[in-house]
Amino acid sequence: MDTTCLFCQIANGELPVELLERAENYVVFRDIAPQAPEHLLVVPTRHVACLSAHDAPAELGELFAAAARWGRGVGPAGYRLVVNEGQDAGQTVAHLHLHLLAGRHLSWPPG
Repeated sequence: MDTTCLFCQIANGELPVELLERAENYVVFRDIAPQAPEHLLVVPTRHVACLSAHDAPAELGELFAAAARWGRGVGPAGYRLVVNEGQDAGQTVAHLHLHLLAGRHLSWPPG
């Protein structure tokens, strides 16, 4: 855990969020600045700065399985998963997280 990391603090229960699920290796909560009617974040509980720094395939599988389960629930007409890595991609918190967006038509290409 990185004590200065916002998502580590959330995963550790130190900051209030609308927590939807807590598991051993991840948490799911609503984004505080939603970009769609449904905008959830799936965040590993251990600190990993970004996807390319992640080294545990089983844990990644859990993150994506949780995102898919929540996506089917909140986005029955479809949903999008987004992983931003690095400043140019728009990553603002240096802790791996999956954005799950649903509840409206999502145009393409993004950004």
